Amino acid sequence: MSEERLEKIETRIALQEDQIEELNKTIYLQQKKLEQLEARCAALADYISSLARTLNETTSAVSERPPHY
Repeated sequence: MSEERLEKIETRIALQEDQIEELNKTIYLQQKKLEQLEARCAALADYISSLARTLNETTSAVSERPPHY
């Protein structure tokens, strides 16, 4: 194998390793963001459920006839 060809291969490998490292960083950051968004969605779902329960309780109290009727 010629020296020039060996250098090209080594250069390609080095560039690929850099690209792989960059992709790994990107995936890691995306995973962190995904986890944050999932936590936010869960918190919002809990909040909406709480609001729905409160609305149901309020609606039930309002729809009941007062004792003087």
